Amino acid sequence: MAVPAEGETIQIHSYKHNGRIHRVWQETTVLKGTNNIVIGANERTLVRESDGRTWLTREPSICYFHAEHWFNIICMLRDDGVYYYCNISSPFVYNNGSLKYIDYDLDVKVFPDMSYTLLDEDEYEDHKRQMGYPEVIDQILYRNVDKLISWIKQRRGPFAQDFIEVWTSRYEFHKHNRIHD
Repeated sequence: MAVPAEGETIQIHSYKHNGRIHRVWQETTVLKGTNNIVIGANERTLVRESDGRTWLTREPSICYFHAEHWFNIICMLRDDGVYYYCNISSPFVYNNGSLKYIDYDLDVKVFPDMSYTLLDEDEYEDHKRQMGYPEVIDQILYRNVDKLISWIKQRRGPFAQDFIEVWTSRYEFHKHNRIHD
């Protein structure tokens, strides 16, 4: 699998289980790219929904994708702290300048105090029925919800305080260099 280079601008493509595009983030700066992990950042990036609607993200975000875990984590940097939006999804693949994954509806929202809420269980059940998610996918997804909650409680990965500090600093470096190029 190709690997995005640090400093490169990529798109993020979210699909549904049936293969249809769900959402596209136009520009994300790669802060780290390996075969297993991509960490990116964006701010006020254009997002295109499957129905053609567009909107701009509001705050700077650090995005964490893993090739072995069935979730990705968006760290939204707000004035009152870091909020996390965690998508239960397939592991990512990267090709042709785009990071791609399948969104499986379930989400976990994490607040600055590390309290969290599981979201969209009704949507998940509807899509599971409509798109015929196999039982094995259901088991994998709920196992990964448990793994994600364990990470939150242990403050692992993107939930660790130094993660935000390190990658925000790296993003500022790339923003500064882009302005002066």
